[in-house]
Amino acid sequence: MQYQEFGNSGVKLSRIGLGCFSMSGAYGAADDTESIATIHEAMERGVNLFDTSARYGGGHNHRLIGQAIKGRRDKVFIHSKTGTIRDENDRSVASGSGKPDRLREICELSLKNLGVEYLDAMCQSRVDPTIPIEESVGAVKRLVEEGKVRFIGLSEAAPDTIRRASKVHPLVSLQFEYSLWTRDVEAGHRRTCDELGMALMAYAPLGYGFLAGVVNKPGPQSDDDIRGKFPRFFKENYAANRECVTHLERFAAGKEATAAQICLAWLLAQKANVFPIPGCKSRKHLLENLDAADVELTEEDLTQLDKIFYVNAAEGDRYPPNGMKRVNL
Repeated sequence: MQYQEFGNSGVKLSRIGLGCFSMSGAYGAADDTESIATIHEAMERGVNLFDTSARYGGGHNHRLIGQAIKGRRDKVFIHSKTGTIRDENDRSVASGSGKPDRLREICELSLKNLGVEYLDAMCQSRVDPTIPIEESVGAVKRLVEEGKVRFIGLSEAAPDTIRRASKVHPLVSLQFEYSLWTRDVEAGHRRTCDELGMALMAYAPLGYGFLAGVVNKPGPQSDDDIRGKFPRFFKENYAANRECVTHLERFAAGKEATAAQICLAWLLAQKANVFPIPGCKSRKHLLENLDAADVELTEEDLTQLDKIFYVNAAEGDRYPPNGMKRVNL
């Protein structure tokens, strides 16, 4: 396993982390036994960066991780997002999600469900357009002073917002969707992270599974799969996006690797402060992902991948309209 200092934390973390979202039923039925075995296997393989959220499974994700790491708290770095408020239609709403009293409440609930005394990093899932970012970060700063949080992060925030927030308290990381088919961070977020000494956590590095070649039909892949809401999975966009993945699979075969491993190796080759956090809920996919660290990409390889996934190669937005309104604020 490769390790790198995580932003300005002074802590060295595994370059490949583990995203735990899918362990709480996001892409189909959850299997707690296999999920816990996957977390244990990840730890045995040297993974110490775990990404979760208070919202995943309504607290299920935190309770699951807490059970898995019991007695081994000092072996893991828990990056926990706050989630956002749900409206009457069970849609995620940013407005009001960054209120100081809510952030404190979420922190206390997270500690309880995880069964830990502190969060290594507490990350606001989305910028609240109704609350100045200085006020939200100031609230988490007080939690740092109380010893309940070690570091502060943001997710899907715009460069200017990141800079304003960092004046209140240093930020350790930015979490943003980043993959071969989602390159938004290259417009200024990466540079901002570099200047402020922050880590860049690349979530959905496998395009929610699409880039890994496991999506073989448009729309949801099962009755309880949230990906059916994502435009890139829509029928009208599926064929064009699948064609890009077909080219990726051919490239991967030439490197004696899988498409998923090429996606992760590409991110590892970007910059040392980029930490991909592929999500998985099985040991099989975990081991496949971790083997990406052994894949070496040449400059020629990187150029070829840029040709396959040129700017705006992907058809469709990465989120539905309501979701797109809440990113890069």
